[in-house]
Amino acid sequence: MKVRPLHDRVLIKRVEEQETVRGGIIIPDSAKEKPQEGEVVAVGTGKRLENGQVIPLEVKEGDRILFGKYSGTEIKVDDIDYLILREDEILGILSAAGKAAGKK
Repeated sequence: MKVRPLHDRVLIKRVEEQETVRGGIIIPDSAKEKPQEGEVVAVGTGKRLENGQVIPLEVKEGDRILFGKYSGTEIKVDDIDYLILREDEILGILSAAGKAAGKK
């Protein structure tokens, strides 16, 4: 089954962080926070203004994004967890160049 978000909504799949264990302490899955990073799976057509004009979304499929801790609505489709949120709830788009610059 495919899900296509409407208007200015975006379908996100959370990206699981790499688990690093320091000092031999293992944190159980139930105690971990959900990641605030995800990959855009599908986007809506855009935000509709009062005059009927549609403004396209800035994010596109395949973008890696950051979003707020309590943003969006969680859904499950074909045993895969997704998050649907408005474009306004997206905090930023991650780029590969920014990650490479941070690692010297």
